[in-house]
Order: sequence, then C-alpha cells, then structure tokens
Amino acid sequence: MVDVVIEDQKDASRYALRVDGELVSVLDYRVLGEQISFPHTFTKPQHRGHGWAEKLVDFAIDDVEQNSERRVVPMCWYVAQWFDAHPDRAGLLAR
Repeated sequence: MVDVVIEDQKDASRYALRVDGELVSVLDYRVLGEQISFPHTFTKPQHRGHGWAEKLVDFAIDDVEQNSERRVVPMCWYVAQWFDAHPDRAGLLAR
C-alpha cells in the first residue's frame, strides 16, 4: 500500500502530490481575482501512466469548488482535457 498525500502549497502557488514522501506530480496555479488559472501540470516521467496527474487535478478542482467562489481557466492542455472528460463540472469554468 502506498501513502499518497496531496496538498495546496499556497506559498508556491501549486498543488503537489507525493507518493511515499516523494514529490511525483505538481499542478501550478495563478489566482486572478475571481478566477484561478492552471497553466501547467507535470508528473515525473518515471511516474507517468499511473493516474497521478488525474488524481491531482481531481483534488484541485474539488478544492476550488468547495473552498472558493473562483472560476477555472484551464490554460494547461491536461486540465482542459480533464474538463472535457468531466462535462458535469463545466459550471466551474470561467465564461
């Protein structure tokens, strides 16, 4: 069993996912008033293909929805594809 920890590292403006203490994936963000932009998602190459980025984006979008009134600007292609795969969450997108 692996230990997965996801946290909002506000000082670094990113969400970070660690597996057994190792930083595996990050999702950068920028807060722009009532919007939050996600310009970049990165998973270490040796950890790709295990669903870590999806888990990280799931967490981040849930966090935005539950803890703010912000709307999402998906600048990163991965986040944009995540919204394509989750049309039920489209209400969170900035218009």
